[in-house]
Amino acid sequence: MTNFDQKHKILASLDSLDQEQTQQVMAYIKSLTYRSAEEMSHQKFKREAMKEIRQALGGTRKMRPYF
Repeated sequence: MTNFDQKHKILASLDSLDQEQTQQVMAYIKSLTYRSAEEMSHQKFKREAMKEIRQALGGTRKMRPYF
């Protein structure tokens, strides 16, 4: 089965859903793809903390983010 066939089958199955089921599917997909505001601010906090740590080390070390 090719990617095109898989996508076509998914679209066909989505067409068969009623409005409520469609909303549930969309809510589920959004929960997987969108981050909450709290999680996003936590990620920003971690980035800023790592930036400050690199500056404190004098920029001589290269650190890879592990998150």
